[in-house]
Amino acid sequence: MIAQAVVVPQPPLLVPALSPGANAELEALRAACRTAVDRLATTTREWVAIGAGEHERVLADVGGTFRGYGVDVPVRLSRDVGGDERLPLPALIAAWLREQAGADTVRVHLVDGDPAECERLGKHLAHGDRTGLLVLGDGSNRHGPKSPGSEDERAPGFDDAVARALGSGDTAALRALDPALAAELGAGGRAPWQALAGTGDDWRGELLYSAAPFGVGYHVAVWERR
Repeated sequence: MIAQAVVVPQPPLLVPALSPGANAELEALRAACRTAVDRLATTTREWVAIGAGEHERVLADVGGTFRGYGVDVPVRLSRDVGGDERLPLPALIAAWLREQAGADTVRVHLVDGDPAECERLGKHLAHGDRTGLLVLGDGSNRHGPKSPGSEDERAPGFDDAVARALGSGDTAALRALDPALAAELGAGGRAPWQALAGTGDDWRGELLYSAAPFGVGYHVAVWERR
C-alpha cells in the first residue's frame, strides 16, 4: 500500500546547477521540496512516482541527464544503475529528488491524462507493496502578464482550489478538476493529482508551499494516512 505521498512541482530550476545564483523565492520552493522528500525517505526508501506524459509508460532502473535543459547533470532512478537515456522531465526530477533524499529506488508511472485511467492507476498503486508515492506536476502557467502561457484571470482561482485540496487531503476536489480547464490553463499536474486521488480517501494533507513565483503555480504537500 502507499504509506505516504508527497506532491511536488517539476520545474528544472529545482536543480541548482540549472539555475545558479541567489533567489529567495526559488530557495523557498527548493526547501519545501527537500522537506517533503526527506519525510518520504524517512517513511520508506522505495518509491513510486506519477507524472504526466503523452503516453502511459513505466520507467525504472535507468539513468538520464539534464543535458537537454542546459547542464549535464546525471541522475538515476535507482542506486545500482547507470546509463544515459532520454528521460522525460518527470522522471529526471523524480530521479534527482530520490538522490537528494537518499532513497533507494523510484519507479515512474506516466499517465496520459484520461481521468478514468488516472483513477485506475491510483487504485492499482494503492493495493501494491508498501511504498512511498511521489506525485509530480505543476499548476497553471498563466499567472500574471509575464507568465509562460500568458495571463489568464482564472489561474489564481484554479490553483487556490488545488492548494486547498492538497492541504486537506480532499480527494473529491482533485477528482472534480476539469481536464479541459486545466489544459486551457496549462496545468500539467492535473492528471498526476487525480491519480493521487485514486489511491483512496483515507488521507490527511499538509500544504508546505503554494505560490506562483515565476508565473507558474507550484504546490508542495505531504499526505499521511489517517
